[in-house]
Amino acid sequence: MIATLKTIVSLLFLAVFLSCQSQNTVVKSKNQVAAVVDDTTFVNLKDYSTDFVYDMKYATKDNFLKAKVYDCAECYLRLKTVKALIAANQEFMKKGYRIKLFDCYRPLDIQKKMWKIIPNPIYVADPAKGSIHNRGGAVDITLVNKRGRELDMGTTFDFFGTEASHDYDNFHPKVIDNRLLLKTIMTQNGFSFFDSEWWHYNLKTALKDKVSNEKWDCE
Repeated sequence: MIATLKTIVSLLFLAVFLSCQSQNTVVKSKNQVAAVVDDTTFVNLKDYSTDFVYDMKYATKDNFLKAKVYDCAECYLRLKTVKALIAANQEFMKKGYRIKLFDCYRPLDIQKKMWKIIPNPIYVADPAKGSIHNRGGAVDITLVNKRGRELDMGTTFDFFGTEASHDYDNFHPKVIDNRLLLKTIMTQNGFSFFDSEWWHYNLKTALKDKVSNEKWDCE
């Protein structure tokens, strides 16, 4: 009887596990205990891939704000954004490139801090409305080659001028090709682009997610 009950319990547990697996992603934490993570959960990209390059500008003063607004350089995103970004990066790596990240999820408190420094919607999204960065569905990126050198995109990251637009074509053909490569593979993997910023991409399925103020610990 006890053996039978154990068998029934085991079968029930397996059924629940498989049901969760079909809807969510089963991951292992550092202590290797299995956990179910929903696609909208905020996760650290580094825990899912080591194939990215990082230059988190707002964790330094090397940005248009001239101020450090993040306590530490981490790239958190919703899990569904991470999945799409990894898929895109795998396509880039087949061509000899990798994604370099400038910014990822941005807590609402950070958005407010940026708005306090430059309260101009041309440069900073109004925190009263929030941005896709605040929803965990946006990334600011470029591409690097096998030597880690950034591809020429015509302007630097966070250049506020017409030259940063996808429609601007007064560049050397190689620059246009580089931007087109970035846009093509990102859009093929579920992202949309921002017309005036060649570096900014939004996950389409994240546009209606809630603005968040989720924080992370700095180690």
